[in-house]
Amino acid sequence: MNPERHAAPAEVCLLDVFPRLAGELEPDEVERARGDLTVRVERIPGGPWSPPREWLAGHGSELGLFVIDGLLARAVEVADTTATELLGRGDLLRPADHEGEQAPVPFAVTWTVLEPAAIAILDSDLTEAICRWPRLVVTMVSAAVRRSFSLTHLLALSHLRRVDTRLLVALWHLADRWGSVHPEGVVVPIRLTHEMLGHVIGAQRPSVTTALGQLESAGRISRRPGGGWILHGEPPAELGELEGEAAGGPAPGRGRRPEKQRQ
Repeated sequence: MNPERHAAPAEVCLLDVFPRLAGELEPDEVERARGDLTVRVERIPGGPWSPPREWLAGHGSELGLFVIDGLLARAVEVADTTATELLGRGDLLRPADHEGEQAPVPFAVTWTVLEPAAIAILDSDLTEAICRWPRLVVTMVSAAVRRSFSLTHLLALSHLRRVDTRLLVALWHLADRWGSVHPEGVVVPIRLTHEMLGHVIGAQRPSVTTALGQLESAGRISRRPGGGWILHGEPPAELGELEGEAAGGPAPGRGRRPEKQRQ
């Protein structure tokens, strides 16, 4: 028995936990698909996590793991450097798909569940079933591509000169993915240590601590009582101006607020 499980597996319809799929089908197809697209769901508590290999035992013939809820961190360690990717609702994972110690330059991958997660197992049977609707396959591939775009975005911002700019842009990026709009601002309910934030944006922990203080003093962000942050004002539209100004300067530009509870 896997000690990391804290609830018995459940079954749900993939169309219910990923509503975008249902939107790709004709009304008469939806009911037929419901009978074929039932998936097993595993729930995992917070803390270090080792993805069980038996969840995907189809020898490469399965789509992978689909995050229904929760938040995970995937840390890649090369020598004494760590980079962290955050994953949550709507992300598609294949945890074993890396070379690790067999790579030309060996690296290690570790997982942490930051918020208790629910993960759908897209096994070989589900993969065979979903292939009957090519538009659904395209939508699942789109989810994987969006994850790659998110990684590229974080890679680009890690090259910004100022650490406070990196943090502000990263927080708005996280807000766009998992935030929600409230009267006091845009809430990013993600609990991250300063060290982990540094691993996300490519900065050292002391620099992150200093930059967070600067952003708070400037009124751009505030700490959320239950953990996470509240973003104030609008997303920075002109990074050149933001890079050149002091952290306490006025927030430049206007931008798009994240959609509430985006899927």
